[in-house]
Amino acid sequence: MYSLPYSDAYAITLIFTEEFGRVSYLTSQSKSRKSKVPRSLFHPLSILDLEVDHQNLRDIQRIKEAKIHIPLIALLTDPAKTAPCIFLAELISKVIREEQTNRLLFDFLLQSIQVLELTPLSPANFHLAFMIRLSRLLGFYPDAAGYQKGMYFDMRNGIFTRNQPAHIHFLSVEESLVFYNLLRMTYENMSAFRFSGRERQTIILRMLDFYRLHLSDFSEIKSLEVLHDVFS
Repeated sequence: MYSLPYSDAYAITLIFTEEFGRVSYLTSQSKSRKSKVPRSLFHPLSILDLEVDHQNLRDIQRIKEAKIHIPLIALLTDPAKTAPCIFLAELISKVIREEQTNRLLFDFLLQSIQVLELTPLSPANFHLAFMIRLSRLLGFYPDAAGYQKGMYFDMRNGIFTRNQPAHIHFLSVEESLVFYNLLRMTYENMSAFRFSGRERQTIILRMLDFYRLHLSDFSEIKSLEVLHDVFS
């Protein structure tokens, strides 16, 4: 869930739904407690039950009523979880464009949000594990078959190669080793990967470069600085 200003009274909120895929909804900026669609519910990555008026020929849909489906306390109160929450909400809004049912993707997002909320582990690497797993669902997961130390990662073709690629979109030998190790990262073992703040910044920048090569119209992530500030 990611909101964009529309007017003084309304915002456009991008929501990935179970039934319709990604949908743009008109949401009120009113803080009234009597509203059936209270603004306070629409924070990044919130999980809601929605009653909607959905019309296929309309670009922006309307919400009749919204309720909390799963309370997310830590994502609102713990800065170490709020930072990746804000970043991932913006990332999802830019990379997921499907306006149709995709239950596999929906379940992945639902599970991931709950993991971030409930995990007792450090969430400093959560966004990295998320992006690696999401790339598989988006269709450009790296092919690590046959990797050996000393290889380069060819970001354009998504493969590791012994020879330096002829184009500029590749990782150095050292960065390629880190990237290969990231492919082993899961939500369960993410806290075992140790990076300095500078190393983590470099990794996420390379990950965004990789995404940008495989997705059209992938614009700058404005909330990236939030991650750098919290996990520096």
